[in-house]
Amino acid sequence: MANNTNLLVGCAAGFSGDRTDAALPMVQALIASGKPSVLIFETLAERTLALAQLARRTDPDAGYEPLLVDLLHPVLAQCLTHGVRIVSNFGAANPHGAARRIHALAAELGLQRPRIAVLQGDDLSGPEHRALLESALGDAMPTAPIVSANAYIGAQAIADALRNGADIVVCGRVADPSLVLGPALAHYGWASDDWDRLARATMAGHLLECGAQVTGGYFADPGYKDVPGLATLGYPIAEIDSDGHCTITKPPSTGGRIDERTVKEQLLYELHDPAAYITPDVVADITQARVQAVGTDAVRLDGVRGHAQPATLKVNVCFESGWFAEGEISYAGPRAEGRARLAGEVLRERLHGLGPLRIDLIGVTSVLGDDTSRWLNVPANDSNDARDVRLRVALQHREHASAQRLLREVTTLYTCGPAGGGGVRTAMRPRLGTVSCLVPREAVAVRFEMVD
Repeated sequence: MANNTNLLVGCAAGFSGDRTDAALPMVQALIASGKPSVLIFETLAERTLALAQLARRTDPDAGYEPLLVDLLHPVLAQCLTHGVRIVSNFGAANPHGAARRIHALAAELGLQRPRIAVLQGDDLSGPEHRALLESALGDAMPTAPIVSANAYIGAQAIADALRNGADIVVCGRVADPSLVLGPALAHYGWASDDWDRLARATMAGHLLECGAQVTGGYFADPGYKDVPGLATLGYPIAEIDSDGHCTITKPPSTGGRIDERTVKEQLLYELHDPAAYITPDVVADITQARVQAVGTDAVRLDGVRGHAQPATLKVNVCFESGWFAEGEISYAGPRAEGRARLAGEVLRERLHGLGPLRIDLIGVTSVLGDDTSRWLNVPANDSNDARDVRLRVALQHREHASAQRLLREVTTLYTCGPAGGGGVRTAMRPRLGTVSCLVPREAVAVRFEMVD
């Protein structure tokens, strides 16, 4: 049944590893509003699912968001008591495992047993889906073992789960804005082809999906774009009306800022075509959108239009791609930059033929350097010789033993010179490759399941 009371959706995480103390002030603000409210956690990036699948190989009960309990423990009781529903993709590679852990947490806290819905259908990594992936990828189909393959599914199953009484909806790979659109669909009862309303709520989700970016976190640049209270940054809340327009706010007495500039920056984030932002639910058009401050730390977005959803769904396929090795060593004092450059040259000669090396002088040229390490061909400027330099060298290789050579060679710089190197740190991890493709929407069977 349609509802005309505005819906509040708060986002208390923008990636896996985000702060875990953002949810409490947000939930308190949602409850104080007296309005229907939903709390979301957005914890997946493009390759987080592959890492979760690797974790599940080691422990079949793992594979969901590692910080799940840290995120929910402070707020689960209040959410269940006051009817603040929770929607998140923190199920990652093991949504059922996440649901079991939430039930266990509720029992540990002495709470009523929540009704949890688990979304299924996004995981296409099984052998039954191989022909579909081969058809979609063609020659780009990986020959190495596949670690994960997940379709970006949309909001409809989230809405269906909420309509069926779920207190918590646990998802794997859904499109980030769908975490917000799903609750709006359930609350307002919009038609699945009401493209303008769907697009507007989708853009509300887009503003929320990266958490504190829109409240000033990624915006902050001291002396140029000042943001107060960055250590106590508030996370965003969207108040969505019955037409899908939204106003972005944050919990009172939290740090950060929300103004037209912070919202515009986030609105354009990862948007390659403002006239056609493609999601599984709708194609959004923000070319006529309006961003307007309507109060202190309150900005309204309207004017978004929508077009029909695509006939295909995006799939990310991650596969084993060898090993990534890196090592670091520091040089300080007079001629430190020259000694660091010489160390890089030594490593390039010692590891010649092993593969391309990435060599950076952190503090001199790293972010602005390139993979060809052209800085090695530029003599150090004696008049501007850096006196505190950290050399970083990285290599990727198919073979574990070959990649490991880099770690040993960096370590030998201690005594093999140049002079004064110290603070060696080395690491090696499996490397993941990624390819993407589109599959027919009807080939992905999306559903929800209530977990007893």
